[in-house]
Amino acid sequence: MIVTDGLSASPTSGALKDGVHVLPLRVYWEDTDAAGIVYYANYLKFIERGRSDMLRMVGIDQWRMKGEEGVNFVVRRCEVDYHQPAKLDDEIEVETRVETLRGASLDMCQTVRRHGEDLVKAMIRVACVDAAGKPVRLPPAIRAALV
Repeated sequence: MIVTDGLSASPTSGALKDGVHVLPLRVYWEDTDAAGIVYYANYLKFIERGRSDMLRMVGIDQWRMKGEEGVNFVVRRCEVDYHQPAKLDDEIEVETRVETLRGASLDMCQTVRRHGEDLVKAMIRVACVDAAGKPVRLPPAIRAALV
């Protein structure tokens, strides 16, 4: 017989409060290495989900942005500090906040936590580029959504 502890099975895009987005995630087998801890590169996937869901929640549809505005977001810089490992079945949260808006880029601070404890902290610079990959100013509607 398999017994569960009542863990939630419903998907979520997280919650946005006071400009901070929090995305709850669970660590799955596929996220871990042979020791049962999260493989370091998988934190980049976790924070990508956090950024994508934050943008969606503030009204930025990245697919529409590409089609209608002709621009995309690309990661320009990523600085990651690993403090503690997450493990199989851990419930973690990815906190995302916009730190600085520039003409064609924005800096985001993202923290992966488990029960309030910082596991990983990342500073991400995201650039706005056109179809040719050239930097372009953030469109006014996108800038307004991020303020």
